[in-house]
Amino acid sequence: MWGTNFLVASTMTMIMPFLSLYIETFGEFSDSYVQKWSGLVFGATFITAFLMSPIWGRIADRYGYKPILVLNGFGIALSVLLMGFVQSVEAFFILRLFMGVVTGFIPTSLAFISSQTPKEVAGKTLGTLQMGSVAGTLFGPVLGGLMADTFGFSYTFIIAAVAVTLAAFIVLFFIREEKIVRESNAHSFSRKTVISGILHHRLIWNVLVITALIQIGLFSVQPLLSLYVGELTHAANIAFLAGLAFSAAGVGNLLFTRAWGKFGDTYGYEKILMILLVLSVLFIVPQAFVSSLWQLVILRFLFGIAAGGLVPITTAIIRREAPVEVQGELMGYNTSARFLGNIIGPMFGGFLAGWVGISTVFVVTGALFVVAVIVLTYVQRAPQQDFEEVLLEEELHMKAT
Repeated sequence: MWGTNFLVASTMTMIMPFLSLYIETFGEFSDSYVQKWSGLVFGATFITAFLMSPIWGRIADRYGYKPILVLNGFGIALSVLLMGFVQSVEAFFILRLFMGVVTGFIPTSLAFISSQTPKEVAGKTLGTLQMGSVAGTLFGPVLGGLMADTFGFSYTFIIAAVAVTLAAFIVLFFIREEKIVRESNAHSFSRKTVISGILHHRLIWNVLVITALIQIGLFSVQPLLSLYVGELTHAANIAFLAGLAFSAAGVGNLLFTRAWGKFGDTYGYEKILMILLVLSVLFIVPQAFVSSLWQLVILRFLFGIAAGGLVPITTAIIRREAPVEVQGELMGYNTSARFLGNIIGPMFGGFLAGWVGISTVFVVTGALFVVAVIVLTYVQRAPQQDFEEVLLEEELHMKAT
C-alpha cells in the first residue's frame, strides 16, 4: 500500500507544474483567462472529492475497502488518460470534476490500513503509510515537469495513467483484506444518525474542525510560495528555488511523520496533536519576517517536521473512536473535512495576499493553528463521550420525534 500511495500521489501532483501551460495549448487566451481557469481546474477535483468521500466510506463499510480502492484506481487512471486528449479547457475541467469523484484512493487507503491495524499501533502504522503519499507528492511535480519537457504534455498524461493502473493492479492481485467480523448485535446506523452523532460528539466533531483548519492553513500558503520566493531573491531560476522551498517542508514531513505517529501511540494522540499544533505556530509565523531565502527554507523544513504528524494523528483519533459499523463513513467525513480545507485554503490565501500582502498569510495561518489549539484544549477539559452510545441516543431520539 505504501508503493501504491507513492504511485497515485506522484500522478496526482505530476500535472501541477504545467497546468497553466497545458491550458494555453487549447487556444490564444489572455493571462487572466488562463489564471482563472487554472484555479478552477485545480479546485474542481477537491469539490467533487469533498462530496463523495462520505459516500465511498459508507460503501466501504458494507462491501469492504479493497473494491473501492480498485475502482478509484482505475477511475483515476481513466480520467488522467483522457486528459491527454482533450481539446478545450471546459472538457479538461469536466475531467477534473470526474477525477474528484474517484480520487479517494489515498484517503481510502488510510482508512483501509487503519481498519486492519490494532488501535495501539495505529499512529505509527498510519504515519508509515503517509510516507508513501508524501514521497509521491515530493517527486511527482519534478517527474511531471521533466516528462513534459521530454515527451510533451499528452504523453505525460499517458505515462501517469499507466502508473495509476499499475497501482490498481497491485491492490487487485497483491493486497488481501481481512474481513472485519461484526458483533451479532451490531447496529446499522442511517446516514442521518451518523451525521447527528458527529455533531453531538465533542471530540469527533472538533477533530473534524481541526482537520479543516489544518488543511486551510497548509493550502493557504502553498500557491503563494513562488511569488514569496520572488520577493526574497532576484535570481533567474525562481521556479527551481520555489520548488526547493516547497520541498523543504515535504522532506521534514517525510522524515518525521512515522515518529510522530509512534509518539501518539505511546503518549496519547491528543497530547501529541497539541504539541504539533503549537510547533506549527512557532515555525510558520516567523516565515512572514524572513529576509533571505535560506531562512525561509530552514523554517519550511521545521514546519514540515511538525505538520508531518497532523494527518496520521487525527486519523488515529477517528480510528480509536469509531465503531466498526461506521468506521469507513466516519473516515469519509474526516476526508471531506480535509478536502474542504483544500478548497478554502488557496482562495483564502489568495484573497488575503491580494489585500494585505503575502507575508500576512503566514501570520493568519498561524492564528488558525492557535484556534485549533483552543478547540483541542476545550475538548480535553470536557467529559469524555462514547461515540457508539451517542449514536444510539440519537437513533432513539429520531424514532421518538
